[in-house]
Amino acid sequence: MDHKKEQTTEHPPLSLDEKDMGILKLLQQDAKMTIRDIARQLNLSTTPVYERIRKMEQAGVIKQYAAIVDARKINKGMTVLCYITLKEHNKKFGKKFIQEIISFQEVTECLNISGEFDFMIKVQVKDMDEYREFYVNKLGELDNLSHTQSIFVISVIKETHQVVY
Repeated sequence: MDHKKEQTTEHPPLSLDEKDMGILKLLQQDAKMTIRDIARQLNLSTTPVYERIRKMEQAGVIKQYAAIVDARKINKGMTVLCYITLKEHNKKFGKKFIQEIISFQEVTECLNISGEFDFMIKVQVKDMDEYREFYVNKLGELDNLSHTQSIFVISVIKETHQVVY
């Protein structure tokens, strides 16, 4: 069963050279970096840098620009990894589950996985009371759940959103 989030446009793989990779590395470190600063660091002029970034955006290589927020600083310091197995494994039930999970603001990631479980979700909440509220009144209300297992994160050792190439 295909649990992937449906995407509106599928882009063919883009052939990236060393200059493109340099641009991506800099943008992953600081998405607010100006085109002028990127060009200066890579010994390029601004127009080619602008064109390369635009090409990568259009091809879907660069999906979005975002601020990375420290969840603890906004009172969402508890991270829970919840493994989920569905009762029914068909396209209709899978799609319904995905739509419901996407609507939950506490869920920051949802991965379709192999093995004993079908999905793993990452949940950011204030504390155990808030997780219990989510678990009972949102996750627990879903029709197609067979089994769940919650793993509570004690501490984060490494966390990055940078793709290494």
